[in-house]
Amino acid sequence: MIHSVITAHAALLAQGASPPAGAAGGGNFAVMMVLMMVMMYFLLIRPQRKKQKESEDLQKAIAPGDEVVTIGGAHGTVTTVKENTVVVRLIEGKVEFDRSAIARKIIAKDAAPAEAKK
Repeated sequence: MIHSVITAHAALLAQGASPPAGAAGGGNFAVMMVLMMVMMYFLLIRPQRKKQKESEDLQKAIAPGDEVVTIGGAHGTVTTVKENTVVVRLIEGKVEFDRSAIARKIIAKDAAPAEAKK
């Protein structure tokens, strides 16, 4: 349907003629809706999916000994990794968090220059 409207507009534009009054409004509206959907995908949906994939990759890569920050801002070291949870050693003791509560890993200062060279 949309393809036929776009093809009809392209043919009219190529001939230099103006489209009929009733067809022009509907075709332009359909094209604008398609463009809005494409813009929403690239501006909203795609970056959100990319961020979600990065978060999932981080949660899968958590290993004992990693220094992490939780979504609540608690800093600690991972001591045990279970299927859906991780045990993090904090200053006051050990706490078990859900994997999704890990916001990011802390990269050691010694490892940062080596990764920057890559």
